[in-house]
Amino acid sequence: MVDAGNSSVLKLNNIEVMYHEVILVLKGVSLQVPAGGIIALLGANGAGKSTTLKAISGLLRHEDGAVTDGSIQFMGERIDRESAEEIARMGVIQVIEGRHVFEHLSVEENLRVGAHLRGGDGAMMRSGLEMVYHYFPRLKEIRTRTAGFCSGGEQQMMVIGRALMTRPKLMLLDEPSLGLAPLLIKEIFTIITRLNQEERLPILLVEQNVKLALTAASYAYVLETGRVVMDGTADSLRDNPDIKEFYLGLTDLGTRKSFRAIKHYKRRKRWLT
Repeated sequence: MVDAGNSSVLKLNNIEVMYHEVILVLKGVSLQVPAGGIIALLGANGAGKSTTLKAISGLLRHEDGAVTDGSIQFMGERIDRESAEEIARMGVIQVIEGRHVFEHLSVEENLRVGAHLRGGDGAMMRSGLEMVYHYFPRLKEIRTRTAGFCSGGEQQMMVIGRALMTRPKLMLLDEPSLGLAPLLIKEIFTIITRLNQEERLPILLVEQNVKLALTAASYAYVLETGRVVMDGTADSLRDNPDIKEFYLGLTDLGTRKSFRAIKHYKRRKRWLT
């Protein structure tokens, strides 16, 4: 596990999550996000990645889910018993998968919605918009356009920008590349990296594109059926033969494995032994 010491802004301590009081989804998950770092959460569909983010942000309660064991600490304060609204006010902001925008509002109106969570005066609103338009100049160009008529890439920029308007202390990003063209993905991840480096914004990133995630993040955790089965620096995971084979689809010789061969992973699970 990453050695963040007292600089960790987020700590998950052996948490368990249940839905509807019967379905155990997370089974003793522990992880840390250091101040100013990007940490990736990797795994196949259904591994529990989005559930982990919702446990942190408090959104589980809106889906009849709950943290039933363990604890979640943000900046030294326990938050797993707080409401989603209170957690957001503390500065933990989740960008939900799927680019949820207010389609009938303009781009700038969508951004202003984020600022209302933070409160403040007109000067703070203007400074927030200035920051968002600095990182997303495309949004400034289309600020009067109705959000529902924007492209998928523009909407993804919008939801990240709306989250920035809250002045987050920790951002939870769920699948920011989902459904986007390769050039847009590259642009958005470049901006995410800049936000982390220039604003010192800690980010917990869930991303199906493992190669991309390990390029942006310094450290990563691999989830499998609700458990952390592996963690390490991005460099060490990129070189790990299991990660290469099962998530990057490559053998040690650099050739791509067939789907039939990769399915052998389900039977072997070398890292669990």
